[in-house]
Amino acid sequence: MNLHEFQAKRILSAYGIPCPAGEIAITADEAETAARQVGTDEIFVKAQILAGSRAIAGGVRAVQTPAAAKIAAKALLGKRLVTPQTGPSGQIVRRVLVESGIRFEQQLYLALAVDGASGSLALIGGPHIAGESDERGHLESPTLRTLFLDSKGPAKDEALEAFCGAIGVDQRHVTDCAGIVRNMYRAFVELDASLIEMNPLALTETGLVVLDAKMALDDNALFRHRDLAELRDRDEMDEIELDAQRHQINFVQMDGDIGIIANGAGLGLATVDMVCDAGGRPANFMDIRTTAKTLDIAHGVGLVLDNPKTKVLLVNVYGGGMQPCDTIIDALGVAARRKGRVLPIILRFTGNNENTARMRLANYNLPTTECKDMWQAVTAAVAVAGRNS
Repeated sequence: MNLHEFQAKRILSAYGIPCPAGEIAITADEAETAARQVGTDEIFVKAQILAGSRAIAGGVRAVQTPAAAKIAAKALLGKRLVTPQTGPSGQIVRRVLVESGIRFEQQLYLALAVDGASGSLALIGGPHIAGESDERGHLESPTLRTLFLDSKGPAKDEALEAFCGAIGVDQRHVTDCAGIVRNMYRAFVELDASLIEMNPLALTETGLVVLDAKMALDDNALFRHRDLAELRDRDEMDEIELDAQRHQINFVQMDGDIGIIANGAGLGLATVDMVCDAGGRPANFMDIRTTAKTLDIAHGVGLVLDNPKTKVLLVNVYGGGMQPCDTIIDALGVAARRKGRVLPIILRFTGNNENTARMRLANYNLPTTECKDMWQAVTAAVAVAGRNS
């Protein structure tokens, strides 16, 4: 779950990490009032959307007076901001952060993320890379340094201070920088984060201040953080995806015609890739969680059937211990009866209760074709979709 900048900064501030004074506003009048409360000669009015490169798209505006802050907010609120990360449709600006300007000597990049290869926490830092950095990816920049941290505790002070010095922090501030890293680490672990990014982290005469922040939380751990789950911006989420999540399914609508039913994120992504490799167009991505029950899965299948573009269902299932094959087959039957829409079904399933699933399948009298492997199933689905075009 991605957080807005203002949400991330509130959390970081609570962990003792310095951030500029700022107030959120949802109207131009509120932005003017917030600018008076900030009370500095330079004020920034920043569009709050879940995407980077806002400044390049005109979503960050520097002003000098509360009246100018009102004008800037009026120009942003309700408008659709298009950045390289939003895609051509953009995102509507529903709130702005009115924040005090900070005079700085230097800007840096500092982040904490999970390293997929080692499973360790990776502390990444270096010079701030403006603008184009979001598109090319910070982690690939040769100017950045990485320090791997033990998940059982942060590194010793000497190692953290050496890292901070190596990424360009002035010797006057390396102790403060190491303190920020320790607090980042504590926030990361306690909140089950997957990313905390400070870009830029500014060096001022008096210390370090986070000028922009990004934070992502692990969706799978939100059951431990009910208060944080409430921070999810539902305005920025697709209603279909939200509906699927309520039924233990990760779902993304796509623009193709092959409906995909799969359990497991890896299997779902592999199925999408294979469909594309075979010349087909996926209508959706689906990851049925292990916690989903028959009616949850039936609801997810119903979302695929509700899409008028869908011409065929490609069911690629591995029956594990918590979710046997027959559970998903039963869900197919329930969804078909509920929706009253029957499409050709290409099946590839194996694992727990697969023979039971075949017997159940016969009872539903659905137009199915079972394939022996994934590629055969994918090519069959692409062929069916082509014939039904």
